[in-house]
Amino acid sequence: MSAKPNVTVLGGGFAGLETAFTLRHNLGERVALRLISDRDEFLFKPDTVYIPFGRDPLRCRIPLAEPLRRKQIDWVHGRARAIDPERKTVEVGRQSLAYDYLVVATGAEMRPGEIPGLAEHAHIVWTPENLMELGAALERVVQQARARRQQQILFAVPPNNRCAGPLYELALMIDTWLRRGGDRDPVDLVWTTYEDSFLQAFGPRLHTVVREEFEQRDIEGIHNTRIEAVEPGVAHYDGGVERSFDLLITFPPSVAGTAFPGLPADDRGFLRVEPAGRRVKGSEDLFAVGDASNFPIKQAFLALLQADAAAEHLSAELESREPEFDFEPLTLCVIDELNKATFAQVPLRYTGEPDHPIDVDTRDDEHYKVGVSPLWRVAKTALGLYLPWRFGRGEPFYQGMAWEAMDLGLKVMAKALAR
Repeated sequence: MSAKPNVTVLGGGFAGLETAFTLRHNLGERVALRLISDRDEFLFKPDTVYIPFGRDPLRCRIPLAEPLRRKQIDWVHGRARAIDPERKTVEVGRQSLAYDYLVVATGAEMRPGEIPGLAEHAHIVWTPENLMELGAALERVVQQARARRQQQILFAVPPNNRCAGPLYELALMIDTWLRRGGDRDPVDLVWTTYEDSFLQAFGPRLHTVVREEFEQRDIEGIHNTRIEAVEPGVAHYDGGVERSFDLLITFPPSVAGTAFPGLPADDRGFLRVEPAGRRVKGSEDLFAVGDASNFPIKQAFLALLQADAAAEHLSAELESREPEFDFEPLTLCVIDELNKATFAQVPLRYTGEPDHPIDVDTRDDEHYKVGVSPLWRVAKTALGLYLPWRFGRGEPFYQGMAWEAMDLGLKVMAKALAR
């Protein structure tokens, strides 16, 4: 190892940037940091759900050059295509770059091709471009509805989707948006999901809240149903069920953003890690965080927690001390509905069961909180301003007085507005 260890981070999303900025915060100039990313900007994905309703996509992007320069993090523009853990190198284009420690944060991608016809006949919720196209499609639905043609919007969560939250959010937002325009009555909203319950990964309390919201909004909600194929205007489900649609909106199956042959991974390419410190199985100098790892729920807040745990374990090793904390899967999400928002703080636990590795710790009443209020929209707006501001300065999410104030505010609101 060189006198100043070289830590290379693959990926410029939530997990990658949080890891790099936290390592710089923890270790200062005692470590050389390199970030490899094929993008020159950070996309704040939680805010992209507003694009169909008029949000400028540029407001969701943060240029990376300045925060990386400020924190003296070397940026290599390119996409990592292979890792050699024996030689401790990563291949980027025609370059072979050496590292002492490597953190893989290359995220996840959607694979709509797993469902025949899905890519051709559905609007996919993933990129800003997808969401701009969805906005235009919604306008066409409204035009048809105003011409007195009954319209049907169908939502589908297929098997192997690992992050259905944004689609739930869009369904509720679309309902509010249609009502504000006086266009709700001629539009039927139908929700379908393979899950056994609504937002299954976040437990029974959130299922109850979503079910009640669907009932109040006259959204037909169907769970435990699997979409199998799509033709123009018709979606085919298990059991021979067919559902017609004028607009189909879906969040497709998830796979690893980049597959790295030779590294331990599950059947979808997500790297297998040791839970506490996010080290790749069987490796001492290789970590995987965020959506690149095999944690079954893909979500920004969890990605940040994984990044912090990996940075802490790596920092502790370089400083010859014990880590002060491990990764604890306590997730937080705010689902905007345009007129109010649903808040959920959910403690997760490892079950030890391969087919069902994560479950909600429903007995942890101290941390398990769910609530609905217009004030939670204020909290989401605050979070949406805070994180881009921190990343824009090259600072990690969970540090400083600003985070302490934000954390205190969330705790006070959770105590007052959630159960």
